[in-house]
Amino acid sequence: MEVEQYRREREQEFQSKQQAAMGSQGNLSAEVEQATRRQVQGMQSSQQRNRERVLAQLLGMVCNVRPQVHPNYRIAA
Repeated sequence: MEVEQYRREREQEFQSKQQAAMGSQGNLSAEVEQATRRQVQGMQSSQQRNRERVLAQLLGMVCNVRPQVHPNYRIAA
């Protein structure tokens, strides 16, 4: 009988520790999820702010081509 009572006490202690650990993990996952959402929102707003400038730079580089002979090119005689 004493062994059974001891086993129940240990089982209850284990269950309470397990709940405490799982509860803190749930809290951590919520914090990580919230931080991830903030980072994604920051990246999206940055993309919206810089979109036009980046497109203008890319179009400028593509449209303003300056043809040149490469310095390593040698004409074969």
